[in-house]
Amino acid sequence: MAESQRRTQLIETALRLFYRNGFHATGIDKLLAEAGIAKMTLYKHFGSKDALILACLAERDRLFRAWFEAEIDRRGKTGRDRLLAVFDILEAWFKSRDFHGCLFINAAAEHAPAEDPVHQAASAHKREVREILERVAREAGASDPSALAGQIHMLMEGATVLAQVAGDTRAAADGRRAAGALIDAALAH
Repeated sequence: MAESQRRTQLIETALRLFYRNGFHATGIDKLLAEAGIAKMTLYKHFGSKDALILACLAERDRLFRAWFEAEIDRRGKTGRDRLLAVFDILEAWFKSRDFHGCLFINAAAEHAPAEDPVHQAASAHKREVREILERVAREAGASDPSALAGQIHMLMEGATVLAQVAGDTRAAADGRRAAGALIDAALAH
């Protein structure tokens, strides 16, 4: 296996295990055994578990944002529909067999100090998602795209936590209804 393939294999395996079991609960030995990679390979590519976590978060961020934007575009034709599509996307995600909440919320919770680089990476991801929402709100013609994006983002994050922690099967639908009222008010100008 080429070095780039080993690195990719390690990130993919780590992402799966971190998402399913948590960052602290996933030991290096388990990760290496699942990936079929030697310990030296881990340290050659990343130097530490925290560096691997950061690489995993960067990859998940890249994949998530590309998928999220594509799904918004695919599911919504009008600006209003594109904003509401956020909650249809969430509902599909919440119903998937491998839903274990948001990897970035989990990362921030397990690496709580704000100055922790893992916490900072999670925070950066959340800012980037909000920027996507703000762009979509601006394109929809919202009177205050930043405010609307913040409101939708809050509903989105709240629905994600309720789906994960409480198993709330209505969280995305409830968020969609609340977002509909906010969107209508923001587009009524």
